[in-house]
Amino acid sequence: MKRCLPLALVIAAAALLPLLLDPRGYWIRVLTFTLLFAAMAQAWNIVGGLANQTSLGHAAFFGIGAYTSTVLLLKFGISPWLGMLAGGALGGVAALVIAVPTMRLQGHYFALATLAFGEVMRVIANVWTSLTGGPGGLSVPFVPPSFAAYSFKLLRPHAYIALVALIAVTVIFEIIRRGAMGYRLRAIKENAPAAEVIGIDTTKVKLQAAVISGVLVAMLGTLYAQIAVFFDPDTVFGIASISIRIALIAIIGGVGTAAGPILGAFFIIPLEEIMNAWLSSRAAGLSQLVFGIILIGVILWQPRGFITVIDALRARLSRKVKP
Repeated sequence: MKRCLPLALVIAAAALLPLLLDPRGYWIRVLTFTLLFAAMAQAWNIVGGLANQTSLGHAAFFGIGAYTSTVLLLKFGISPWLGMLAGGALGGVAALVIAVPTMRLQGHYFALATLAFGEVMRVIANVWTSLTGGPGGLSVPFVPPSFAAYSFKLLRPHAYIALVALIAVTVIFEIIRRGAMGYRLRAIKENAPAAEVIGIDTTKVKLQAAVISGVLVAMLGTLYAQIAVFFDPDTVFGIASISIRIALIAIIGGVGTAAGPILGAFFIIPLEEIMNAWLSSRAAGLSQLVFGIILIGVILWQPRGFITVIDALRARLSRKVKP
């Protein structure tokens, strides 16, 4: 219970914030995307944190989810809630397709292979104009506001849906981490040959983790499409804007932990928005430069992520409580 308390406090604060922020304002939009990217980083954490497979291709699954639900809505009038399930299924298939030939790769070889897959999906979306709209992108049509149609006038419902998604993905991550699959993934992370010797099917376990992660990220792509209303291939299949960002969020917060991606998202997303708001008009590229310098400083200060700071504070408090 003590270990879960900081995470519970963050979630409780996130639940109260939408009530305090202007439902039509800028900062509730920032909060919504912060919660969404925290959920995406948590889904990435299943592969990148537990299995130590640094994927840079999760934008492929994210884009598949966004396009699947939107295309089904535009062409057949299918609710985005059902489109989300379809997008998750396609994301899982895509994850299986890329995982089968790459799961035996390690380190930067695996990262480059997944990055290439994400770039291939971006190119396909750009040239398949009859389905995706090509570089012109797609716009989510306006329908009368209702929960069933996943359409709202204000951003507050989107913020709570993103919060529920974050909680759900975190629960799934914890179930995996604490279960037999989590132990197998950590064994593979520590020493794959030794894990095989004791009877762990390393390929099967990695495939399972990859598919679960791909399904979750694809479903979150539907949430993004409904919040953003408009998107194009470079946005949802972007290497820097999606794949690298969600990996960076998990790494900054602390990979392999439930709290890490949440801490990382609540640091990186608001910081990036503040830098853009304050510095982007002063000089070209200044906001990105300052943002990058801050991230480098944080990584040098805490190479294992913000979670180490939380653990240190918790240990210090426990020592003070003891008689």
